[in-house]
Amino acid sequence: MTEKKKSFSYPSFDVEWRPAFEVDKKAAFTKKYVKALERLGKGARAFTVATDYDVEGETIGYTIVTFLLGQKDAARMKFSTVTKGELREAYVQKRPTLDWGQAKAGTTRHVIDWLYGINLSRALTLAVKRAGAFKLLSSGRVQGPALKILVEREKSIAAFVPTPYWQVRIVVDKEGGVEAWHEKERFLDEEEAKKTLSRCEGHDAAVSAVERVTFRQEAPHPFDLSTLQAEAYRCFQFSPKRTLDIAQSLYTAGLTSYPRTSSQKLPESIGFKRVVGLLEKQERYASIAGKVLAKKVLKPRNGKKSDPAHPAIYPTGEVPKGLRDDELKLYDLIVKRFLATFGDAALRETVNVVFLVGGEKFKAKGTKTVERGWHELYDPYVSLKEEEFPPLQEGEVLKVSLLECLRKETKPPKRFTPASIIAELEKRGLGTKATRADIVESLYKRGYVVEKSMEVTPIGVKTVETLEERCPEILDEHLTREVEEELEKIREGKLEPETVIEDVKEKLKKILAHFKEHEQSIGKGLLEAEQVTKDAAALLGPCPSCKKGSLRILFSRKNKQYFVACDAYPSCKQTYPLPKGGKVRPAGKQCSSCSTPMVKVTMRRKTQTLCLNPSCPAKSEGKEEYEESLRARVGEPCPSCGEGSLVLRKGMFGSFLGCSAYPKCKGVVAENGVKKKEEKKEKE
Repeated sequence: MTEKKKSFSYPSFDVEWRPAFEVDKKAAFTKKYVKALERLGKGARAFTVATDYDVEGETIGYTIVTFLLGQKDAARMKFSTVTKGELREAYVQKRPTLDWGQAKAGTTRHVIDWLYGINLSRALTLAVKRAGAFKLLSSGRVQGPALKILVEREKSIAAFVPTPYWQVRIVVDKEGGVEAWHEKERFLDEEEAKKTLSRCEGHDAAVSAVERVTFRQEAPHPFDLSTLQAEAYRCFQFSPKRTLDIAQSLYTAGLTSYPRTSSQKLPESIGFKRVVGLLEKQERYASIAGKVLAKKVLKPRNGKKSDPAHPAIYPTGEVPKGLRDDELKLYDLIVKRFLATFGDAALRETVNVVFLVGGEKFKAKGTKTVERGWHELYDPYVSLKEEEFPPLQEGEVLKVSLLECLRKETKPPKRFTPASIIAELEKRGLGTKATRADIVESLYKRGYVVEKSMEVTPIGVKTVETLEERCPEILDEHLTREVEEELEKIREGKLEPETVIEDVKEKLKKILAHFKEHEQSIGKGLLEAEQVTKDAAALLGPCPSCKKGSLRILFSRKNKQYFVACDAYPSCKQTYPLPKGGKVRPAGKQCSSCSTPMVKVTMRRKTQTLCLNPSCPAKSEGKEEYEESLRARVGEPCPSCGEGSLVLRKGMFGSFLGCSAYPKCKGVVAENGVKKKEEKKEKE
């Protein structure tokens, strides 16, 4: 979708569908597919759409059939995996027409999102340009409300005033010690806490009560996309976008079912026994799959969420071949989650103990697993604290080995992570399962948020403040949800697309007219916030050389690369080189060995915190011994592929042993052990 007549003004409502390669250089690779489809379409008697069965897939099929092939309709296949058997069945059982409800809803969504995105982004960008600079800013129907949620959290953190409180703790002398806390969890008055402490001094601890409670922990639900993204972030720190991309590649390879699903239900029609039986043939899953097959009845613990188009995510049982390390990780997570849904409930036991010390009550609590149940099927992804208590009897008197009063402070709300903001957007009905990850990604790309904690930058805060002041409708969650409800009505055939699109145009005209009136003042505010954001991203800390200036990340136009220099130049000429090709940002701390500011360097998704000082004492300590240990292994067979031999190489993070068969084998041996990578697939 693009403008009929290219411009950089707003509002812009005159749009048309055109091949992507005609309007975007990055889409040049699509030209060969377009030409191939046109060529094949000329001799075809019938057309069948076999794209993903959802709104997005229907839109792709519809636009190809209509705009590229010039057809009014086509048959439609429905499937959730790309295995040979299911595809054959889907072809035999195909529908005679497109799902026109999905097609209309999908194309309408594209038009609406384009209208919001292009017009709001242009308005923000042109406002900055009017103020004398250029910065590509963006907003959209869902991106705006999403950024507002993050800004509100950021402001609540900034406004938070910590409140001091005190806790009284004891450690009872029994088999390594049992920790217990005063029954009044928080003392707001220090004197009261100290008086409580003094009443306990010199007294033993008497066990006044021991309560054991056993409870069932049911098996987990199957994965829908959101829970898969949350779990992959918890287990591997994969961003939601990365998880979706990997899940898509596994689906395309025929290894797992369609990932863009809202369902937490597995229907019997997928053939539980057949899939588990295929998994049992894979050596890695033989044992746990065998345990599932041994059950008399195979019944997964389905969740409440459903999806009219697709079931929950599950493995097909096909044997994986040539997967990358991250693909193997996600595949393993999906397989084990699938098997775990058939598992028995785990049994957990909580022990509650009450101690009496000088008339004061102290409570201790610990929970452990008694019967693992489904935990055995989901290892190593079960994340539970196991607290083993020593045997304690009521009336038992024990020595108190530690008695103390601790001062603490209340903590501010936590920032969102990429996984938790996805869950929050879903909870609020903002975006779709297919678009939420891209929304989060765009917030990072535009510089609105940084770090995994999604800290909002000054430009992100200012963008929301500006929109709230001048056109709050853009940030209105209700407006966004209203559009989603209307799109659902279009899908159900209860509303026509033209009605919704015209309504959106009228709303945008009012918003943009008001925005244009205040364009210059808006641009000035955004430009100031952008400068603050840039300064914060470049400032590393005090210069250790002159003690007066600050070290900043600068760009050399002469050498075309970044470096670090003191801003007290020319009186201080201290500089430091930076690694080429890596993303560098402030670490927010100084080196403990030489007090030089540190930086975080990210290369190939690996981030390391480094001291800028090449002569830092910490860098030389043990370096010779370490390199000698590496040299001693040169010539050994590569532990990754077994074909090449180890050779000594130097990288940004120091010396390491690599494979002589690189780039075919990317196996690495470093100080933290062996890091194996799959061999690259040979070009066909």
